[in-house]
Amino acid sequence: MIKMVALDLDGTLLTTDKKISARNERVLKQLSAQGIKVVLCTGRPINAIWKYIEQLGLTGADDYTITFNGALVIQNPDRQVLAKQGMNKDNLALLHDFCVQGGYPLDVLDFEQVYPLTDLTPSVYQKMLNANIAFVPKSYADLKEQPYSKVVMATDSEILDHVTQEITPAMAAQYHIVRSQPKILEFLDHDMDKAVGLKALLAHYGWTFENLMAFGDAENDSGMLQAAQVGVVMANGKPDIKALGTDVTLSNDDDGVADFIEKYF
Repeated sequence: MIKMVALDLDGTLLTTDKKISARNERVLKQLSAQGIKVVLCTGRPINAIWKYIEQLGLTGADDYTITFNGALVIQNPDRQVLAKQGMNKDNLALLHDFCVQGGYPLDVLDFEQVYPLTDLTPSVYQKMLNANIAFVPKSYADLKEQPYSKVVMATDSEILDHVTQEITPAMAAQYHIVRSQPKILEFLDHDMDKAVGLKALLAHYGWTFENLMAFGDAENDSGMLQAAQVGVVMANGKPDIKALGTDVTLSNDDDGVADFIEKYF
């Protein structure tokens, strides 16, 4: 029995112009009213998506969000942490050296702010994210010894196409590397993805993946799409992502989330 619906944002719940449609909003609010938990699952921090949380009315004491692609599970109104897992500075050295040699940018995120690395090529991540989160430029040497949620490489899609071909076996072993958007490549702890955060949240409610329906469209959704009892891929998702789910729905610009939910329930 499905008791939780997990939703990626970009390319899934959000339209191309980054909005939740009236139909998607109505259907998800109806689900919540029926006691089914609606959970947003994103690579972004909670501050960056708060307007969507408010729009869907997910502001109760028992509402949570999966952020940083699973690295942080956080209670919405009071920001209490349910689960948290990051990388230390030493874990980032291999990636930093790769970017020094290749001339690539990096933004390092802890669980509160972003550190564009000033000793590398300038990044466009701040402009792309356009969110309520502090950007504090630092060199790699000046990063503190503390947990970091993920690292982002934001640049032209053609450059990232090349980067993905240059990933070394050592990097592939050390990081979980996902292309969350055409212009964003993310580096997470080696065993981290949205399914990790969802497993912790499901356990909090006394549920398992058999109680989960998940919607996604991209590489950073692959874990939860495969783990969920019902894994729904958007029509705009790539063929290899569609192969991971149990179902395919309409595109993000055609109310694919609402269309599938209405038919399923």
